[in-house]
Amino acid sequence: MTFSLGIVGAGQFSGQFARLFMAHPGVSDVYVTDLLPERAERLTAAEGLTGTFPTYEAMLESRAVDAVAVFTQRWTHAPLVLQGLAAGKHVYSAVPMAISTQEIAEIIDMVKATGLTYMMGETSQYHPATVHARNRIAEGAFGRLFYAEGDYVHDMDLGFYEAYQYSGGEGWKATASYPPLLYPTHSVGGVLGAWQTHAVSVSALGVVDERGDGVFDRSVSQFDNDVSNATALFEVAGGGSFRTNEFRRVGYPSHIRESRFRFFGTEASMEQLATVALWQDKNGVEDISELLEPKPTTSPDDPSLQHVAPELRAAFTSGSAPVHDRARLPRAYDRMSNGHEGSHHFLADDFVTAVNSRTLPSVNAWIAARYTLPGIVAHESARQGGTRLEIPDFGDAPQL
Repeated sequence: MTFSLGIVGAGQFSGQFARLFMAHPGVSDVYVTDLLPERAERLTAAEGLTGTFPTYEAMLESRAVDAVAVFTQRWTHAPLVLQGLAAGKHVYSAVPMAISTQEIAEIIDMVKATGLTYMMGETSQYHPATVHARNRIAEGAFGRLFYAEGDYVHDMDLGFYEAYQYSGGEGWKATASYPPLLYPTHSVGGVLGAWQTHAVSVSALGVVDERGDGVFDRSVSQFDNDVSNATALFEVAGGGSFRTNEFRRVGYPSHIRESRFRFFGTEASMEQLATVALWQDKNGVEDISELLEPKPTTSPDDPSLQHVAPELRAAFTSGSAPVHDRARLPRAYDRMSNGHEGSHHFLADDFVTAVNSRTLPSVNAWIAARYTLPGIVAHESARQGGTRLEIPDFGDAPQL
């Protein structure tokens, strides 16, 4: 069984997934549309895609397209997802799921009403540290897990200026001020993707930016935001807590590892830094760095990455780590570039498999809500000076 897919947005990120979807034996055709038609034409020619559509609306009206994959700017995802579901299309969405509780609720309601597949492509679901922690938690190796940490530490100077300029045009500074806690899924998802629980309350604090270059300036910001660094402490269901950092001004080698995680249990703990990862118990310490280290499969100088800032290219060149189980993946992927710590191949395959088998994907609408909503509430907590706020929960996904 196969289906046809329409890519929405032909920017820096979507091309990597267009290539993977096109190569997957479960996908028959791949189309693309973009607000800048020349970008759609360029991507189609570069990747040998099936064709283009002049608008998203035209794509949704076409019976030639069964599903859509949304790779547009962060705050546009929910409206486009809802349009896609309403048009009867299965939907893959880049992160985040949405930027408000209401948008999340509307997506879940639409998925319930239509029975269509929705998946959020959270890369941390397959981050090597998350995969390893998930496996060890399932084995009971941590004992009782009671605390975890997830950091997404990506300095604006390391490629983000160029990325926002590429996507935002002349008014890029207005959108480059995107609030850190509204992009929480790399840090939150990496923790909850291993720890099978959900956040129930949060207290968060933000640091007002001092660069003075018009980015994170409330008078310029589309989001009325002047915070560039933020920290949130979450309480989880069943007891315990986790802390996340979302940093955009930080002296840290983001191009080496932008997401990193720590897990602490009563019997063992695991800690990951930029270049080292350790498993620790009451008897000693084991270096597990090699187990979690992806092996690059593509050169950062590859011509396909010429439009991507050099500091961002590592996110598109990493291969799989030894901890990844690639047995289920299409063999065509063995020869293809990967990215974001080896996650791209698994995410593409998750969506294709879910659509074709009519099963729930790994990061379905209910899981996506648990990865996204904590940050939305944390952002409000930080605006209130750290007030502890409850986090709504939409429950577990219904069984198909």
